[in-house]
Amino acid sequence: MTTRTRSLTRAVAPTAASAPAARGAALLPALFVAPASMGVSGPSLALSDAARALGVSAGSAAWLMTVFGIGMAVGTPLLSATAGRRGPGGIVRAAGALLVLGAALVLAAGSLPLAVAGRAVEAVGAAGVTVAAFQLAGRDRSGRTSGIVAIGSAFGGTLGLFAGAAVARAAGWQAALVLPLLSLLVLLPVLRLAGPAGPRTGAAGGARPLGVLRAPGFLAAAGLMLALSTVNFALLYGAPRRFSALTGWSPVQTGAVAALAALTGALLSWRLIRLAPRLGTRRTRALLAGGSTAALLLAALAPWPVAVLLGSGLSALATAGGQGILTGAATRGLDEERRGLGIGLFNLAFLAGVAIGPALAAAATSAA
Repeated sequence: MTTRTRSLTRAVAPTAASAPAARGAALLPALFVAPASMGVSGPSLALSDAARALGVSAGSAAWLMTVFGIGMAVGTPLLSATAGRRGPGGIVRAAGALLVLGAALVLAAGSLPLAVAGRAVEAVGAAGVTVAAFQLAGRDRSGRTSGIVAIGSAFGGTLGLFAGAAVARAAGWQAALVLPLLSLLVLLPVLRLAGPAGPRTGAAGGARPLGVLRAPGFLAAAGLMLALSTVNFALLYGAPRRFSALTGWSPVQTGAVAALAALTGALLSWRLIRLAPRLGTRRTRALLAGGSTAALLLAALAPWPVAVLLGSGLSALATAGGQGILTGAATRGLDEERRGLGIGLFNLAFLAGVAIGPALAAAATSAA
């Protein structure tokens, strides 16, 4: 048995002695990515306060959410390239610096353009956190660690609804926009897990995006992920507002119940991830697509507040489950040299939905 084969065997099937380390290797990336994901949803219920403070309309303030998705979508390929050249350790360091810089701009902002610029920089840092987390999870070829990271991402995105409303009430609207700084709490342990940053042998040359896109199953998996993500983040923006309009509840109360519903769905996604191999590819993807469609119809059209919450939870289940399941499906046919790029491009499809969803929801709300 070669040294490489032995190392891969240990990575995929750890011994009982290494089980705690394996669990830590799975949980740390999830803890790292969760606060970064709060940046997507954190401002949702604080936008009215931001609009009043900045002297702009609610529609203009929605850019504080939309630009975060755009920044993550732009930052993903840029920082994926950094990961290819410098390894996960390099991207973790770069992401931490960008989070600090972006948050500083937001906290200093007295106008919408500066706040939007800060959110954009912060979003690139959050993209780096996401790429690094899934790069580290990708060391487990079974896909289960990617599933745990996906649940961590969904957990942060859903908890951000409540956390953003709560911190905005306690410390002002700007505090709701800098929640990704909490990722820095686990920066040092993640750096130890990632290993030292440095030039990677053979990383500069080989993998090309076109080769990844032509891999069997990649486009189908990424396309479905884009659809799931777009619906989920449209509901993350729109469903709490609809629930509040139906009930008359405050932003903090709305954030609490909306976060609980979405969090329940995200946690239940682990069951779907575990069942996926037995269900098979076609049935699993049909469940994901059908669940997301049903979630959209419930949250957007049902006249009952509980149905809106059910739609939010169902969408979170489909999206978190899809991210865990489809990451493995999208990269299964890729060799080691192209796997990192494949994960980055797949995450780009997810992040495109992060940008598109709130923009579509804001446009639909304005039209109504």
